[in-house]
Amino acid sequence: MIIIKLLDINVASKLFLFFLYLYLCVLENDIKLNIQQQYLNTKVCICTLGKNENKYILEFVEHYKKYGIDKIFLYDNNDIDGERFEDAIGKYVENNFTEIIDWRGVKGNSTYFGIMDSCYQSHHNEFDWLIFYELDEFLYLKKYSNIKIFLANKRFDKCESIQLNWVHMSDNNQLFYENKPLNQRFKQKGKNVIKNKYNKFCYVKSIIRGHLRNISITHNHFLSEKIKACDGFGKKSQLKGLASLNPDYEFNYLKHYYSKSVQEFIEKINRGDLLKGNSQKVINYAIEKFFYINEITLEKINYIQKHLGKNYNLTKFIRKLKK
Repeated sequence: MIIIKLLDINVASKLFLFFLYLYLCVLENDIKLNIQQQYLNTKVCICTLGKNENKYILEFVEHYKKYGIDKIFLYDNNDIDGERFEDAIGKYVENNFTEIIDWRGVKGNSTYFGIMDSCYQSHHNEFDWLIFYELDEFLYLKKYSNIKIFLANKRFDKCESIQLNWVHMSDNNQLFYENKPLNQRFKQKGKNVIKNKYNKFCYVKSIIRGHLRNISITHNHFLSEKIKACDGFGKKSQLKGLASLNPDYEFNYLKHYYSKSVQEFIEKINRGDLLKGNSQKVINYAIEKFFYINEITLEKINYIQKHLGKNYNLTKFIRKLKK
């Protein structure tokens, strides 16, 4: 009789622990669902623009869709008779994930700033966060598969802008374009990223909180000092001018596919810098930047010289190569 009672107590204890376990599982799932619902209620969009980017736009759109972005506002800065983004991302336009705004044929130094400011003024009351990245800039978050979880972190509660550094991806010593995703073709960081430090050409791009009043976007790398800017860890940014933040290339940054292959770099030059056009001075600066990021080879020098002509003297890069 005593043995039976002991068995009953043992069974009752196991049943109690089993039902307690079930209860805790349900409670944990409810908490997770509540947190998830909070993230889902956060509205995030991207404001961007492009010209002659049909080879890359699909990868850009799908990358940010996977990151949980709600909407992409794509300003079409192509020539009047140039290519159409709809030909590359038609299904994302049809389902309204991407909205194309006609800015075709618009030229001049105010193009970029005008587009970005127009996007913020038009949509800042619809979204909690607005992201201002270009089509060759791909967000990387090591610990987050969804940007809403990243943005919902308490450390950003007092931040009006979150600024993340570029990291330039190398050309992988490719001369020619391949019809493959950028993240498969260019996996290595540029040659001047050493032990998570970058010497120059490493600026920031911004994610700006919505519902802010009386702000305007007048630069693509830094904002008004009135805006409370933070880095990717929620620390107050001391950013002045075009200097970069103290970069962290392990947890969060932008993969900047500046040059891609040498062929694509030439196409980029011919397309012209969005802000500064394609004067000889601008092109010389671009070449300097190209060889700062990428390995110097005679093959690359000859290719660039052939396609740009005699106006551009690349002998200094040959001297660097011989050293």
